[in-house]
Amino acid sequence: MDILSGAGSTPAADLIKDTSEATFMVDVVEASQEVPVIVDFWAPWCGPCKTLGPQLEEAVTAAKGAVKMVKVNVDENQMIAGQLQIQSIPTVFAFWQGQPVDGFQGALPGSEIKEFVDRVIEAAGGESPGGQLEEAVAAAEEMLAEGAAVDAAQTFAAILEEDPANAAAYGGLVRTHIALDDLDQAEAILNGAPAEISDAPEIEAAHAQLELARQAADAGPVADLQAQVASDPDNHQARFDLAQALHAAGDVDAAVNELLDLFRRDREWNDGAAKTQLFTIFDALKPNDPVVLNGRRKLSSMIFA
Repeated sequence: MDILSGAGSTPAADLIKDTSEATFMVDVVEASQEVPVIVDFWAPWCGPCKTLGPQLEEAVTAAKGAVKMVKVNVDENQMIAGQLQIQSIPTVFAFWQGQPVDGFQGALPGSEIKEFVDRVIEAAGGESPGGQLEEAVAAAEEMLAEGAAVDAAQTFAAILEEDPANAAAYGGLVRTHIALDDLDQAEAILNGAPAEISDAPEIEAAHAQLELARQAADAGPVADLQAQVASDPDNHQARFDLAQALHAAGDVDAAVNELLDLFRRDREWNDGAAKTQLFTIFDALKPNDPVVLNGRRKLSSMIFA
């Protein structure tokens, strides 16, 4: 399944080439009438150029034909460098319809290079791979919300084939397996997430959601636990179990209220279990969820009272 099939499938050899003063007009000015062209001005003796060049090539290749790249050795093409007033290298210009539309000097981190390439594509009226992946993630989230977990899982997996470090897709794939009650597979997916996204909010939320799902499997009957708490309000274990059961039943707000009540009664009970559970629930929700906002406000007022 190719999420980016609409971006074209131009061979890599046609995307990146070296140019000279004799071919610059064709390779850059004329070519940029159809697709934006990124021009990398470099020299063999330039240390930063050796790092930047391959990173640019990788980002251009990933764009799958939405942008091209041309390399200019300034030692061999001094006239071009002089005409464009290249005073230091590496220097990068982006051409669209024969005119420079963006650029930068010096080496950049990989994330900023990708942002530059995406910006050039969008300036030319195209759609960057990043934008397409965001749309694909949104579509998969809609499938999951509508109960089509299998379709959502296939879409999230396809996104990860295109972008193996897409935290939103990883988190979404975990949630689809939670929805399918395949908790072991959800955990395996989490364990396989790349180290560079291990602290991403989507991954942390997925960890919390998986923990809550495992708790739900052992949750007791809500009515029985409510009766225990009503008969003995200081039965902290029963109240904690009730909060888990309420969450498992989908009543997140009531679960939070029970945990807040437990924290108010004995914040140190079971090594602060009420606060820990509250944070697990908060982490599993979106930061702007009203349950999170209200719950954090109430918890803070108790802590700092």
